[in-house]
Amino acid sequence: MTSFEAAHVPGEPPPADAVAPRDSTPDAPTSVARLNATIRDFVARWNTVWVEGEITSWNLRGGNVFARLKDTRSDAQISIRIWSSVRARIPSDLGVGDHVVAAVKADYFVKAGDFSFAVSMMKHVGLGDQLERLERLRVQLRQEGLFDASRKRPIPFLPHVIGLITGENSDAEKDVHRNAELRWPHVRFRTVHAAVQGDRCVPETLAALKRLDADPEVDVIIVARGGGDPQTLLGFSDERLIRAVAAATTPVVSAIGHENDHPLLDDVADLRASTPTDAAKRVVPDVGEQRALVAQLRARATTRLTQRLTHDIAQLEQLRSRPVLRSPEPLIERRAQEIHLLVARGRDAVVRGVDHGSRRTAELRASLRALSPAATLARGYAIAHREGGVILRDAAQAPAGTRITVTLDRGSVDAVSEGERPEAPAPRAGSAPDRMSEPRR
Repeated sequence: MTSFEAAHVPGEPPPADAVAPRDSTPDAPTSVARLNATIRDFVARWNTVWVEGEITSWNLRGGNVFARLKDTRSDAQISIRIWSSVRARIPSDLGVGDHVVAAVKADYFVKAGDFSFAVSMMKHVGLGDQLERLERLRVQLRQEGLFDASRKRPIPFLPHVIGLITGENSDAEKDVHRNAELRWPHVRFRTVHAAVQGDRCVPETLAALKRLDADPEVDVIIVARGGGDPQTLLGFSDERLIRAVAAATTPVVSAIGHENDHPLLDDVADLRASTPTDAAKRVVPDVGEQRALVAQLRARATTRLTQRLTHDIAQLEQLRSRPVLRSPEPLIERRAQEIHLLVARGRDAVVRGVDHGSRRTAELRASLRALSPAATLARGYAIAHREGGVILRDAAQAPAGTRITVTLDRGSVDAVSEGERPEAPAPRAGSAPDRMSEPRR
């Protein structure tokens, strides 16, 4: 016999015609009953073990409890049965979401082929141990900066749409809606229901947070629950939820409603409200208060404006009462006479300046004309120069045959030199020389 197959329980022998599982072949298979009996006999030899986990379902049938226990660090689960005789010895407040340790023994039902564990003892996990683990996680997250005030986002003054994560038909949902609508009747909510305890709490809350955070119309998200004992609030200290809230782009308000031993969600949220009612009051402004504030500001503005106008009118009347403004004509006439005199003086100064400039210009023009060659040409003299503009100053510069140009007062003429002429005799005293005998210049 193999280790898998054990001795049969007395009074329940396997069918005589059934082949033992160890001897089964395709041509000679064992029966289902023989297989189940063999499994039951093998499992029955297992000892009782203590296991830790979270209760995820709790169904009472005829005094017996059929439940499931989930590992707190993974998705592994087992089915458990608590018979009525055992139920009387365990705490009466056990239920879904409780973190427990239980003494269980494997049990296999031959008729249905079901594998489960029978519970002989069950109790809550020590709350001190859980709180110690939460404190270690709190210290770790604080060191990472997830609780820093600098990273917390401000809550909008008047949210257009408020996202609400809470239990379906819960008092927390009613409190938030009622108080928010009393404060601002036109407030809008986008509510996503999620389990607020038990094994569905964290995944459903994470899904709701992701959905509302991705909604561009949602300006703030409230996570609300109507309080509870620390055992039932463990889901709101789950590290996955805490990191998701820290990574959200929409401001998150924690309204778990638990003052002592507050969950980690209170530390990472952008705003912590003591209750769902408090969350509604702190997120939604009171329309009555805002109207009173507007009226107060309008009254203050009216008072300030009235004071300013009164002051300015008084100043204006004071200025108007001065003699210069009460009768400005003499001042204007006196200023007009002064302007007339100044204009006359300016006109005389300009005329004198123009006359002086004209005389000076005439003098300079006369001096310029006296020095100008044009004046000499006007008196009958001429300038002779060869090609290239060389002015002739000596008769030797123009031998016979040299082409020369003679510039006169008006125009010029071309000529050919016949050579140097002998000097003419000096004129007699008293005789008037003609123009052609004037010495050359």
